[in-house]
Amino acid sequence: MAGAFVLASTLTACGGEGGGANVLNWYINPDSGGQAEIAARCSEQSNGAYTITVSQLPRDSPAQREQLVRRLAANDSSIDLMSLDPPYIPEFAQAGFLAPVPDDVAERTSEDVVQSAIDGATWDDELVTIPFWANTQLLWYRNSVVEAAGLDMSQPVTWDQLIQAAQDQDVILSAQGRRSESLVVWLNALIESAGGSIIQENSPEDPTGIEFGLTTEAADRAAEVMNAVATSGVVGPAFSTSSEDTSATEFEGEQGGFQVNWPFVWPRALAGVEAGTLDESLPDDIGWALYPRVNEDEETAPPYGGINIGIGAFSENVDAAFEAAECIVSEENQAYYFITNGNPASKASVYDDPEVLEVFPMADTIRESLELAAPRPQTPYYSEVSGALQREYHPPSSVGPQTGEQAQALIEAVLAGEQLL
Repeated sequence: MAGAFVLASTLTACGGEGGGANVLNWYINPDSGGQAEIAARCSEQSNGAYTITVSQLPRDSPAQREQLVRRLAANDSSIDLMSLDPPYIPEFAQAGFLAPVPDDVAERTSEDVVQSAIDGATWDDELVTIPFWANTQLLWYRNSVVEAAGLDMSQPVTWDQLIQAAQDQDVILSAQGRRSESLVVWLNALIESAGGSIIQENSPEDPTGIEFGLTTEAADRAAEVMNAVATSGVVGPAFSTSSEDTSATEFEGEQGGFQVNWPFVWPRALAGVEAGTLDESLPDDIGWALYPRVNEDEETAPPYGGINIGIGAFSENVDAAFEAAECIVSEENQAYYFITNGNPASKASVYDDPEVLEVFPMADTIRESLELAAPRPQTPYYSEVSGALQREYHPPSSVGPQTGEQAQALIEAVLAGEQLL
């Protein structure tokens, strides 16, 4: 990869050597080299104002959080920039780990940004991180299947319709049923699409004051849909351990029919065709639409993911770090990252880029989905909330009217210090 960047094989020690005043350390999640290339580009464009070095965090998102929290709790000044998974942003902000975003920077970096990315970068009504790339799940379908099923994909479809179509056509409906963060992604989208929220009222200072929405009609309806999918007879044979990759593999197979998944499935399918492992007719048989509705008369609320840029509160180069962050999230760099690494942009205008549209013909649908998407529950106690949800809502085939009540009781006990996960 061209340019002046350093990829650290190991993270420096707390308060480690950051080099000169113009050296910025950017802690990144693993990707296909895109962030390192952007670091090199911005370093060159700064004309000596700063040089960005990158250090790679673990692949697993919770492990990324753990490593950064441990370092920032020790007031580590070597962390200038960090790529943050949105669910953990409230925790970092509440703990004072993030440098406040200046008003002018917040104004510039939130302009033309899709709503879900703004929501995910915000805590306590303040933009606390810089939106970088934004991800969402679409409904992917086989054109041949929906034609045979008589589904009109120009109109919104529901989970119930997909189950029926998959049963009628004897194809697989793929979702993520394993006990992991992907299960919370699915659950949150179902509850939000039913008009509810996992957290109805936040209480940043007092975890016992959080008001949950897991015993509402919306949560009950979401549980009903989750169970209906899991027990439909049209999911894969190991649904309770099914991941995003599992779903993509099932969809590419002979029984593939429908899947909810992130946009990576499109370049993955093209790469399979190019490698000769998938039939060359597959791409023409793939269609896409907005995430399924839970209720016919209620707008869908698709999953939201991605990465935002946080500036370390203990950095000795905060001003330069914010300047670098603005370069990192520029329209040009977001388009580059979308095209080369497959990570959708947070800036809406990027979706009009002809090169983006050539690589991702479903770019308009991704942008529309991101405007409707809902972040996972925003709370400084997200790890505890997510862990409890994974425990109670797994396996999905066991989910029923009692699950929300059990999950809510567990979360409240954990947050009150009365129980461990």
